[in-house]
Amino acid sequence: MGLTQGIHRAVQLYANRPALVAEGVSRDWATFADRVSRLAGVLISQGVQTGDRVAMLGHNSPRFVEYYFATLWAGAVMVPVNTRWALPEKTHCLNDSGARMLLVDGSFASEAKALRQACSGVESLIIAVDDGSNAALDHNDEALDYEAALAQHVAVPDADRGGEDLAALFYTGGTTGRAKGVMLSHDNFLANSMNALVNLGISEDSVHLHVSPLFHVAGGSRVFTTTVAGGTHAVIPRFEPDLFLAAIERFRVTVTVVVPTMLNALLQHPRLGDYDLSSLVLLTYGASPMPESLLRRAMARFPGVAFLQSYGMTELSPVATCLSSRYHCFEGPDAGRIRSAGQAVFNADVAVMDAEDRLLPPGEVGEICVRGPMVMRGYWQQPALTAQTLRGGWMHTGDAGYLDTEGFLFLVDRVKDMIISGGENVYSAAVENVIYQFPGVHECAVIGVPDDQWGEAVHAIVVAEPGVHVDRETLLAHCREQLAGYECPKTVDLRSEALPKSGAGKILKAELRAPFWRDHQRGIH
Repeated sequence: MGLTQGIHRAVQLYANRPALVAEGVSRDWATFADRVSRLAGVLISQGVQTGDRVAMLGHNSPRFVEYYFATLWAGAVMVPVNTRWALPEKTHCLNDSGARMLLVDGSFASEAKALRQACSGVESLIIAVDDGSNAALDHNDEALDYEAALAQHVAVPDADRGGEDLAALFYTGGTTGRAKGVMLSHDNFLANSMNALVNLGISEDSVHLHVSPLFHVAGGSRVFTTTVAGGTHAVIPRFEPDLFLAAIERFRVTVTVVVPTMLNALLQHPRLGDYDLSSLVLLTYGASPMPESLLRRAMARFPGVAFLQSYGMTELSPVATCLSSRYHCFEGPDAGRIRSAGQAVFNADVAVMDAEDRLLPPGEVGEICVRGPMVMRGYWQQPALTAQTLRGGWMHTGDAGYLDTEGFLFLVDRVKDMIISGGENVYSAAVENVIYQFPGVHECAVIGVPDDQWGEAVHAIVVAEPGVHVDRETLLAHCREQLAGYECPKTVDLRSEALPKSGAGKILKAELRAPFWRDHQRGIH
């Protein structure tokens, strides 16, 4: 079974029901399937073969959803590109994956030329222009216009890929300072979708609002789940409170996923009460610490909406545990679980292990490990890292936590020095590598510190070489040239004394973090 099977089923059962809605767009399943199969024909006509990687750089749009399935329909592999990356990071993603074709939307047409020059493996370029004009093609003479190419091609048969065939490379931050490609198969995503159908109750009557970036697996996995169910995809390009609320009202959205910063923005929005949100049944959240005070306010403001939390990561396609709406309460016999990340989803084994990979009993803190059909195939072209991460048949998450006697998972910290700011993963090593390139930096450590708006903020602690002055603003400007905005330090602490180190010479980040978190109940969700 493959990920395109959901389209065939939906056409058979719900041909005339809405498959995809957005501003100015309403397509039923028959039309959606036709466009997907013709876009697959465009890819094949440009030389895409089975197993080739096809990348897309763009904001959420109906075309992005079509790209997902057209790539798979052609037998190829998706490589969604993070729009928030700096140009060197996007270049690395395309070169590392060996992407043969790149699709971009009109917003990134000017950047496409630079990427083509920097990425010799990219042989073809398709640009989707929002207004249907060819204006964005002036600087990309060899590019195809998305709609024009679609109109010129007939439908092609589904390649019928599935099972353990590679479906996508989703790039996530790496400890070496470069993002690494997570290899996810058709089976991986389908395993996650089966969980979501049960835990989220998504069905053919569901309307899912895709507001999470589709270059993230959290957003992407919901595309597959909604299609498996034969539901309706509602798409907006980005999160803006009015845009988000208007979409729920207009498209009668039943379910969507948010991160804490989004939820906070909604609760503070002065016109929140002007919108009809009565269709909304379920709000799911994850990716960042959810302050309990924020959750209390949200649950009080939306009393008819169920809340559900999930925990996972890209390597898990992405969900491993779920805290259902039953446990979103603050009193009664089920109270107290809201501080947990929930229990294992039905096809996952979740365990906590010590440094020697021995199972730990309930209550003892160790590394969270997961096994099951949702676990990735491995890291693209990194066999040693794959073997280390998947040793013993378990995915070692790098997160630290414990299980209670009822199987509720409580997360307490991160084994890996990852910071989650506004739902985005920031790997401290990647930021540190950039800071170390700045003249005069002797040593540095990047840590996450509490932030009321973002959950965590990126904070850099820098020690200059003896006799050298490091200018804070110039250093930050250097970071902005090399890193995405969310990766750049929000604050910089310039110190003269050496950073604390272990006997082996490793900087003690726990010691550096301690003063910032002393009065906070730190946790990740």
